[in-house]
Amino acid sequence: MAEKNDNLMEKVISLCKRRGFIFPSSEIYGGLSGFWDYGPYGAELAYRIKDLWWNRFVREREDMYGIASSIIMPEAVWRASGHLKNFTDPLVECEKCHHRFRADHLKNKEVCPDCGGKLGPEKAFNTMFPVQIGATGGESDIAYLRGELAQGMFVNFKNILDTFHPEAPFGIVQIGKAFRNEISPRDFIYRVREFEIAEFEYFIKESEWEKHFEYWRNEMVEWLGDIGINKNNVKENDLSADDRAHYSKRTIDFEYQGPIGDMEIQAIAYRTDYDLKNHIEGSGTDLSFRDEVAGEKFVPHVIEPTFGLGRLMLVALLEAYTEDELGGEKRTYLKLNKNIAPVRAAVFPLLKNKPELVSKAREVYSMLKKEIPNIEFDDNGNIGKRYRRQDEIGTPNCITIDFDTLGETPDLKDTVTLRNRDTGEQERVKISELKEKLK
Repeated sequence: MAEKNDNLMEKVISLCKRRGFIFPSSEIYGGLSGFWDYGPYGAELAYRIKDLWWNRFVREREDMYGIASSIIMPEAVWRASGHLKNFTDPLVECEKCHHRFRADHLKNKEVCPDCGGKLGPEKAFNTMFPVQIGATGGESDIAYLRGELAQGMFVNFKNILDTFHPEAPFGIVQIGKAFRNEISPRDFIYRVREFEIAEFEYFIKESEWEKHFEYWRNEMVEWLGDIGINKNNVKENDLSADDRAHYSKRTIDFEYQGPIGDMEIQAIAYRTDYDLKNHIEGSGTDLSFRDEVAGEKFVPHVIEPTFGLGRLMLVALLEAYTEDELGGEKRTYLKLNKNIAPVRAAVFPLLKNKPELVSKAREVYSMLKKEIPNIEFDDNGNIGKRYRRQDEIGTPNCITIDFDTLGETPDLKDTVTLRNRDTGEQERVKISELKEKLK
């Protein structure tokens, strides 16, 4: 029987490194704290989550407009949005070893957890990343790596109105990188300095905000099931006014009950008209919406669902990591939802040194790959090692071409062995039925 284990995070980190999901960034130079690189399977897993998200929230709807805004934005944007003033974390520094910590992450704010020295007074530390633009110095050349995606949607609001003339309510959507200068990045890819999020700003009338807030809250709950996260392991935390961001009138954090405690993986916020009004004042541009049917003009309010893609990926891995016993041997496998598994199926020849088996396996592989791109060909090691490797990758099915496939047993000619990852059970399937079976 499969069961979860205690030191789950450590085991997932080890598997991710061993199987090519996630590596420390610039590892050959000692790495860089708060930054990670995705290997071939990690990148594929991330892309499949993003594609599912984009299909659900953009392609399958008529009220969403996708964009891809710049990562670097001028200082004026962040001044108007309030991030230069309010985007801060509480910082304390050890007077002895000079290590820095987030005060709200410490149990004892008086004693350094590293050396036992005295911690200094708490300070507000702005987490925005400044960058210098151009060949000459000066205040006018300062810009910032974006700390959130939202401002890219707000500064493009008028562009969407002028080019697409949407009817309200409607959303502006994007997926992309954001950057925060975390004081103490930790817990693998959970708290990092460079991360990817999916987000949209949904523009509404003020009087309808509660209705739209509740609708999108329910959609976010359903989305978790799409990527194989058990909704029973996620709680909703309706934040108090003291805990909400400066722009929010109401925020709910979706928190996964994980091995490191409550892990915030997505959130929904009611940003009111805070951002558009501030950009109207800061830029002098009219960012109001004109409802031609009702004959009214107003500055829309905003509901903002935000999805931490790296955190969702981490939680999907934590949910999927399983240890059990199969055939009298202990094994580890990732019970990933087939929608996001980096490899949908792996094709094997039973024996690598038999050209006729390899040729037929290649033929089946090429046929499947035309319609299911994330098919993998694997002939490395014996069949048992291949099964174990694909189990750890999270591959839902393995397809083995053997001598029966070639007609050694006439009744089984042009059939293959299809193995199920979760149960280890095998069945004979006609090659002509594989595509439908896998889909």
